[in-house]
Amino acid sequence: MKHAAIAVCVVGLLFGGIILAQTQTQSVEQELTKLEKEWTQCWVRPDFALIDRILADDYTWTESSGEVITKADEIAHLKDGKNLVDSFTLDKIKVRVYGDTAVVNSLWTYKYTEEGKPRTVQDQCTDTWVKIAGRWQCVAGHVSTVAQK
Repeated sequence: MKHAAIAVCVVGLLFGGIILAQTQTQSVEQELTKLEKEWTQCWVRPDFALIDRILADDYTWTESSGEVITKADEIAHLKDGKNLVDSFTLDKIKVRVYGDTAVVNSLWTYKYTEEGKPRTVQDQCTDTWVKIAGRWQCVAGHVSTVAQK
């Protein structure tokens, strides 16, 4: 009887741990999805405080062209106002959590006007996030433009 009670406790602790881990992972997924969406809106209405907070100091972004952009570059692009877009949406968001590291894949669709003509672009994006000093920061990203049919 005593062994059965111990076995039930052990199984209960295991399931409790699994449920807690799933709940924590879901919470991280929600937090990173929210941060990704807020970040994209900075390209519509710049929020320099948000960008400074969510990008790690050594952040790098790799464009489809191979150009590498730093945190300072991204902030400068936002400040010059030349790269702002009319609208920006995220779809097909997939967050994978590995402890204090996470990878977020998403499909971006953004609209802008170039030389008076409306344009729509879709990019497949991969961002790598790390929990640094208790908060999530993006350390690297890569984008590939989806070919238009």
